[in-house]
Amino acid sequence: MTAARRADASELKRFLGSFGPEVAKIALRVRTLVLGEAPLADELVDAAENSVVMGYSFTGRASDAFCHIAVSSGWVRLGFDSGAEIPDPEGRLERAGESGSHIRIESLEGIRQPHVGRLLRAAMRNAPRRTDSAPEPPKGRG
Repeated sequence: MTAARRADASELKRFLGSFGPEVAKIALRVRTLVLGEAPLADELVDAAENSVVMGYSFTGRASDAFCHIAVSSGWVRLGFDSGAEIPDPEGRLERAGESGSHIRIESLEGIRQPHVGRLLRAAMRNAPRRTDSAPEPPKGRG
């Protein structure tokens, strides 16, 4: 079994710095939550001029991501590409497209809400996993 890939912490903090200290702090705490729940997940980072997206996958492939953290001015979204498959009896998920959904996190207190971890764990349950026979994904950025 190979070690999970992680983004370089100093580079990630540099990317997040342009969004202000509070948004950066929220993004890093959501990242800590995701990595705490999924320590074997690979972390894939895409940084553009106006946004940063951190995706998490058990196969190393972005297309298999069970969640992503999207950072933009003012808030952080914890998104689920297969969100339509996640049970959400409380109606916390905001739908995005046919199958995606997300929750918007605007404060550190928002991360501690019980539904955040519950939705994350539900997304992880159906995530594709790397098998011993599956080839390793190509090494690249992120």
